[in-house]
Amino acid sequence: MVPRQDIRLCVDAVVFGYTAEKSISVLLIKRTIEPFIHDWALPGGFVLNGETLEDAVTRELLTEAGVHINYLEQLYTFGRPERDPRGRIISIAYFGLVNPTNFKLAASSDAEDARWFDIKHLPALAFDHGEIVATAVKRLRNKIRYEPIGFELLDKKFPISDLEKLYETVLDRPIDRRNFQKKMNHFGILMGHNEKQKHPSAGRPAKLYSFNEERYFQLKQEGIMFEI
Repeated sequence: MVPRQDIRLCVDAVVFGYTAEKSISVLLIKRTIEPFIHDWALPGGFVLNGETLEDAVTRELLTEAGVHINYLEQLYTFGRPERDPRGRIISIAYFGLVNPTNFKLAASSDAEDARWFDIKHLPALAFDHGEIVATAVKRLRNKIRYEPIGFELLDKKFPISDLEKLYETVLDRPIDRRNFQKKMNHFGILMGHNEKQKHPSAGRPAKLYSFNEERYFQLKQEGIMFEI
């Protein structure tokens, strides 16, 4: 006889933001219900009957934080029996990296607040959401070794230093800039322009670049081996 199962399914979203201040943040909401009422948590909730996982995570982001994210990648399944005091609840986590300035947060009845937090200064998180964020950070840092990033995060035209800083911020360590530029040129991702920064923060105005969109998305689909 098959034992009865009382398992419920939920989704959680780890939405990372990269800002002009050159930092990585994560979107959190403040809960309005028990357990962990008034604590910070990742946007998420239960999957409804007849609803796909992708529809569920899209709905939860919209109802809890007022944002719609075009694409989130499935991260991992978190299913320790004790992870949720309400019972056996399995979470399918998703993650993505966006430009926070493109979104206006608006907490609804499902959350009393929604904010971006620097990943190095996070508040105490509900459930096992600290573990979920740590797993997503690790995946993001591994991801940029085989897939180009930056298309939706940088200005349409940018100095190469902005792209270098993006990679350094995600990796949380310095990179060999000469080697970085050489590899970017090898992949053909960037197009140089006969323009320079109008208002550089320091030093001489730098040459501006933009992404070769066709080549960028080709490599994004095919994958690259990019040891930084």
